[in-house]
Amino acid sequence: MTDSGPVLPWLVIRQDDNGNCYRVGRYATEGEAQRMVETLGARGHKQLYWVERIEQTTTY
Repeated sequence: MTDSGPVLPWLVIRQDDNGNCYRVGRYATEGEAQRMVETLGARGHKQLYWVERIEQTTTY
């Protein structure tokens, strides 16, 4: 956690049929993000979902 709030470095990204990408959510752990990908994929959606880690920047 930082002074500005919790650190959520793991993103779930969705790509639709037209190739457009959207952030679905941010998660604290890779496991949480991967479970969301599995849940969304199990619903039968034809979109592509994946997990990415965003880089943390340090500000002083």
